[in-house]
Amino acid sequence: MLWLPVSILAYLILAIVFLVDKYLLTGPIPNPKVYAFYVGTLGLLVLFIAPFVDFYLPEKSQIALSLLAGATFIYGLFWFYSALRLFEPSRVVPAIGGLTPLFTFGLIYIVSGGKEILSFSEVIAFILLILGSVLINFKKEKLITFKSLQLSILSAFLFSLSFVLIKYVYLFLPFWNGFIWRSIGGFLMALCFFIFFPEIKKEILKEFTPHRIYSGAGREGFSKKTAAIFLANQAAGGGAAILQNFAIFLAPLVYIPLIHALNGTQYIFLLILAILISTKFPQILREEISKEIILQKIIAILLIGIGLSLLTFK
Repeated sequence: MLWLPVSILAYLILAIVFLVDKYLLTGPIPNPKVYAFYVGTLGLLVLFIAPFVDFYLPEKSQIALSLLAGATFIYGLFWFYSALRLFEPSRVVPAIGGLTPLFTFGLIYIVSGGKEILSFSEVIAFILLILGSVLINFKKEKLITFKSLQLSILSAFLFSLSFVLIKYVYLFLPFWNGFIWRSIGGFLMALCFFIFFPEIKKEILKEFTPHRIYSGAGREGFSKKTAAIFLANQAAGGGAAILQNFAIFLAPLVYIPLIHALNGTQYIFLLILAILISTKFPQILREEISKEIILQKIIAILLIGIGLSLLTFK
């Protein structure tokens, strides 16, 4: 069960990364394609550890699955960033948080021919984690719209597909070998953004003109401060990605949907962080407090806590 604490640690880091992503997407880097390009490109830095781990050229089918897993994840990030930029997190996050484990569960069931099935207590834990994840972000006055639902479904499905693909890679490859090939796939998808979307190429090249580099740019530019925040956030996100993938590597195939369902712990961390910083940085994530909202959050946390307990003490 080592995959369980590893997953929770990954979601703690991802909660912080989410807040910084929201800040950058609503200000310095508003183009989701550009943001996804930078994320995918920086993922290639993992190649620096290749000489120190068991990295080799696997079979073509395993390379193809790894590349597809990485490319699918970056494409899912693009749609997630698009939804996050266009809609409030309370409309997007609950939908993606609820749909992703369901899609993962369905994909695992299909590709395994119905052989990978959770036990009764694990199914209950799975349901409780999903319900808690949705409830902790749900707001009556900000119900999901058809457009936000479309983006959420697409993003959730791509994340699920990426998880399932990389798990099948890890069944045959050592962790670091599979992870590095997955990162290469993410880079190739980012490269496709650069090649096939002229506005991305223009935006990215614009940031590296001498005038912008030495002037520090402005709101429309990629200033040194923005670069520092982005790079630090991506370093944290990279660490979280390694932990999340390591959890996928450790967990049996049947438990992969549960790793997605554990997203609820990320929302608990987000809630705590939002309360702490919303008064000083309301533009990032404002957390409204009322008796009704407090009760809703408490119930959500209890559902997630019970779900975690069922997994831990089963």
